[in-house]
Amino acid sequence: MTPDLTKQVLTTTAETVLARRYYLKDSEGKCVETWETLARRVSDSVAGVDAEADRYDRLREEFFNMIYYMDFLPNSPCLMNAGTEIGQLSACFVLPVEDSMDGIFTAIRNGALVHKTGGGTGYSFSRLRSRNASVRSTQGVASGPLSFAAVFDAATETIKQGGKRRGANMGVLRIDHPDILDFISAKENPDKFNNFNFSVAVTDVFMQAVEDGVDFDLIEPSGGQVVKSLDARGVFEKIIDLAWHNGEPGVLFIDTANRSNTTPQLGNFEATNPCGEQWLLPYESCNLGSVNLANFVKEGEVDYDRLKSVVTTATVFLDNVIDCNRFPIPEIGEMTLKTRKIGLGIMGLHDLLIQLAIPYGSEEGREVAGKIMQFIRDAAEECSVLLAEEKEVFPAYDPSINNYLPRRNAALTSIQPTGTVSMIADCASGCEPYFSIVMVKHVMDDDRLIMVNKHFERIAREEGFYSDELMSKVADGGTVIGHPEIPEKWQQVFCTAQDISPEDHIRMQGILQQSGVDSSISKTINLPAFATRDEVRFSYITGYRLGCKGLTVYRDGSRDSQVLNSKESDSEGGTALVSEHGPAKRILPDTLDAKRYRVKDQHQKSVYIIVCFDENEKPMEVFAKFPFDNRVDLKDKSTMWTTTCRLVSLALRFNVPMDEIIKQLDRSSGHMLDLPAQLSKLFKSFMAGTQNGFASTCPECSGTLRFEEGCETCHDCGYSKCS
Repeated sequence: MTPDLTKQVLTTTAETVLARRYYLKDSEGKCVETWETLARRVSDSVAGVDAEADRYDRLREEFFNMIYYMDFLPNSPCLMNAGTEIGQLSACFVLPVEDSMDGIFTAIRNGALVHKTGGGTGYSFSRLRSRNASVRSTQGVASGPLSFAAVFDAATETIKQGGKRRGANMGVLRIDHPDILDFISAKENPDKFNNFNFSVAVTDVFMQAVEDGVDFDLIEPSGGQVVKSLDARGVFEKIIDLAWHNGEPGVLFIDTANRSNTTPQLGNFEATNPCGEQWLLPYESCNLGSVNLANFVKEGEVDYDRLKSVVTTATVFLDNVIDCNRFPIPEIGEMTLKTRKIGLGIMGLHDLLIQLAIPYGSEEGREVAGKIMQFIRDAAEECSVLLAEEKEVFPAYDPSINNYLPRRNAALTSIQPTGTVSMIADCASGCEPYFSIVMVKHVMDDDRLIMVNKHFERIAREEGFYSDELMSKVADGGTVIGHPEIPEKWQQVFCTAQDISPEDHIRMQGILQQSGVDSSISKTINLPAFATRDEVRFSYITGYRLGCKGLTVYRDGSRDSQVLNSKESDSEGGTALVSEHGPAKRILPDTLDAKRYRVKDQHQKSVYIIVCFDENEKPMEVFAKFPFDNRVDLKDKSTMWTTTCRLVSLALRFNVPMDEIIKQLDRSSGHMLDLPAQLSKLFKSFMAGTQNGFASTCPECSGTLRFEEGCETCHDCGYSKCS
């Protein structure tokens, strides 16, 4: 542990996130906490479980040091609610959805109570009878899982979690459910099910049928009878196609997960929490926390002694959370206390590898990551066994079917999203590589604020290749790759999520899963914008063969690109027209929203660029306006700018990829202040780092949402669609 209480210095981003989401506030909304008092509130509350024991004073100090110095941070509900009246400290819940009106609306009610206290919920709709199946009690027909999922979605929309976290859900349907084709395509419409991640529960039988090229059966859940057979490869291709288009549905390998179910006598896994890292039985919950691996490199080596000490303390902390937790409903409390599952994970893996000068996507990187994860798992189990001897074994432990040592917790490890807590700790999220090394933040008057990764800046300055010009070039290009000023070694070490091949992403997830993860892993397999469906297919098959329990792929920009409709519509609808001869120009409605941007030309004269946006906030037209167009000396320039804007507008309406437009503008630019350069700068600010489409905008701070760890997260304010 850290030997003395030196002041912990927080980044500006960390302070912003803490003030916005974590610090307690008075009746006027003013923060009444600091990081030190928050860490003390949480540690004292959780240590209070052992208030009557001799170890209490020691534990509260160990908990405090571990949190204050960010060697370990618990999940957001614990940081927000520990020591408060809410007192609900878990992040993950799975609620059953029974095949009856009473069961369905009980699940909706229970989900609302979970969301109100800051948790996320997973639901399997696989028990619900299929659309048009008979209902004896009413002599009618069922409306099917998707109709009820829409009700869950609407209920979630009305609830804000504890005033700080918006409701998030995972919706799961088994691959052999009769309504599976409708479920697979349910999120093709971006306006539906926005409070859900959807994943297909894929079985071994289905994957074997895909490999063999044969049909598989659809089974009516209400009666167990086979109602239809489908071509397995055809269904698999549909999943692949939709995932290629916008990243959903994900896949959950449900049989793989159930093979590692430590309490099979209590039932089978049906669903996960919203980001997929925690497989839970119905009514189970799990509290999560992450060890910050960035803090465990000493003189170029992993400090395993200190790591074991922190893992041991973190395991005690998470076990204590179970006992001081206020569960939203009695059934959750009862089930959680039976199994006492915890989810000890990691963050800052990429930071650790950078400090060791090991590329994330390398075989050596995977070996180091696997070794560390196994070490954490072993240390956590050793602690859990000692806790069982000191307190008691988790009640559902059955020595007749369990072949592991009696321990305190049925599950110990998972790797969860750490979007906001990793911002507080100033490290890479979970087991993900950094999304970018040098970022641009646009502030007032179109100024660019260059934000450089702390490790990259340190090394660049130490080795003499740092310059403001280089940092700006890296920010504009979105990668350190290909810059001759940067030594090849460091280009590889600082590869970002989109530089790393999909196969290397998957193999990292696979080695972590195999090495030391009891439950599952929330990770995104990043694909470049130009990735093919074959690469998505490869990702799913490889992940399954490596023993992953779930997988999310995301093709860069796919969720934000304008999708062309396959049929004509009237002009007022503003949709694209596609003919058999190729893409056609998009017909725009009579009215569009617009924004005006004032820029300077190379003579420091003001010019106004007006950008018109469609209903999805994608630019459709660009105009340039000079304040005094009748000036003779501006006539030629005005004509040239107008012609350029018309050509760019035409490209936008034909849905030319934005990166291609920017590339041509950059090639055409002769001066940093001429029109092509100004348009390129403007479009790059819209894209904010994506390669083939516009990044989604944060609804709270207007920053950029990035897709990682299976969820969209804002790195400016900490907003997340999944937490």
